[in-house]
Amino acid sequence: MQILLAGSVVLPLIGALAALLPAPPGLKGKNPDQAVLRHGVTVTGVVLAATLALAAGFDRGHPARMQATTDLSWIPALGIRVHLGIDGISLPLLVLSALLTFLCALYSYFTMPTGPSPKAFVALLLVLESGTLATFAVQDLVLFFLAFEMVLIPMYFLIARWGGAGRQAAAWKFILYTLLGSVVMLLGLLLIGLKSGTFDMVALATDNGPKAQLSHTVQVIAVLAVGIGLAVKSPMWPLHSWLPDAHTAAPTAGSVLLAGVLLKMGTYGFVRIALPITPDGLHTLAPYLGALAAVGIVYGSLACLALVRSGGGGDLKRLIAYSSVGHMGFVLLGIATMTPTGVNGALFANIAHGLITGLLFFLVGGLKDRLGSTDLDTLSRPSPDHRPSTSGSAAPLPVATGAALYGRAPRFGGLLAFAAVASLGLPGLAGFWGEMLAMFGAYHPAAGLSRPAFLTYMALAGLGTLLTAAYLLLVVRRVCMGGTLKAATAPGATGGPATAPAVPDLARYEYAAWGPLAALTVLAGLWPAALLGLTNPAVQQLLGGGK
Repeated sequence: MQILLAGSVVLPLIGALAALLPAPPGLKGKNPDQAVLRHGVTVTGVVLAATLALAAGFDRGHPARMQATTDLSWIPALGIRVHLGIDGISLPLLVLSALLTFLCALYSYFTMPTGPSPKAFVALLLVLESGTLATFAVQDLVLFFLAFEMVLIPMYFLIARWGGAGRQAAAWKFILYTLLGSVVMLLGLLLIGLKSGTFDMVALATDNGPKAQLSHTVQVIAVLAVGIGLAVKSPMWPLHSWLPDAHTAAPTAGSVLLAGVLLKMGTYGFVRIALPITPDGLHTLAPYLGALAAVGIVYGSLACLALVRSGGGGDLKRLIAYSSVGHMGFVLLGIATMTPTGVNGALFANIAHGLITGLLFFLVGGLKDRLGSTDLDTLSRPSPDHRPSTSGSAAPLPVATGAALYGRAPRFGGLLAFAAVASLGLPGLAGFWGEMLAMFGAYHPAAGLSRPAFLTYMALAGLGTLLTAAYLLLVVRRVCMGGTLKAATAPGATGGPATAPAVPDLARYEYAAWGPLAALTVLAGLWPAALLGLTNPAVQQLLGGGK
């Protein structure tokens, strides 16, 4: 188990170095580009297999206990150790990260984004995977910060070199926001370590451990500093403005990993650091965190409604990015309640958002490959097409240039509609449980928190669910049904009604890359105990001061 966990973190780095080397003659395949893309699929597949083996060997009878631990001295003078371990909180996120990275590598093997050499793309993808897995596995504050920062450079280059229009500005905005937040977060982490005398996250999480050295004032300052860095990555309103630009410009694999993995690093930090290590400070700031989360839920939904309206010039990728602001608001609201119900809901919503939004970004990428645009007006607008009739005269016949996926690519349209209703929280699918539990937590927040305030936040979150349903159903109507005009034969023309060009339906590799996310969305919705059974004991122990 120790070797599996350490290998999962280190193997992608080794694979990234190997990706930059020339491929052996017997492994080149048709060309070197195909060889390096196949290398990316192989390495990420091995890492996924290792994390699945970790999950299979995980002691589910004691999910609150750190397992597969490695604890080695690294910088003795500062008390910094190479401390790895997983529990019921980190294991699902570890598997999710490995799964999404493998699916991105598989999808990119068949649909490589336009840009420089695939060697650099695969190497950056593997470095990104190593950083995300390390973030969920390390149990030392300094290592957590290093892993947290390790993902920034790969994501910057994925956006800047393989992205679409506006990629340079979006990449710079992403790196500046996250780096500035991380500087403040580092100060908070150093404050905790220096005042308590240790950077060990497991030791700091116990009431009778070094945490006792942290006064209330120190905890408030530490939560404020660490929380700013985590809130930028989460993303919490109003520190979210880098996200829509980054998602819109990023290639498909970048958007999937940004939404499905990187955003979870921020909310995971709140659960792993703020809740158990600085509980008094978080208790003081929890009402403000809850308020910002509730505003973010409503704000994200209203922004999506503005984008989806006809004539608004909205982009589908940008809309899904704004929807992430609202969905992650539920995660932050659950954490702010400081109750087992709310925190379990936050962790469940983390996983659900990674599955569903990852699937949505895959679908939008496939839609752009087919139709050349993600503009919502383009995807739903019919336009006249001059086609000659059999009599030789050119007659303008109305032809749908929009998607109208139900008629042109029914399986693709059905999968997009499925992802949309899963994202709006339809009962029986994964998106429902996390949001519901977060609102239940707000109904009965932790002792000492203002119940009227959290009831208000719960009401705003409920309004957000209605708005979410409204804009996602509008997306389905406009993209899947289309704003098509019924084609009719023009006067004097005998060529029959015009028909829209064919749209390729789901390909085999798309079934392979997207099918697991759809299946897990259904499984998590029908069997939530599989995930809650892992997280609940670990959450109870964190909130109980290690007891």
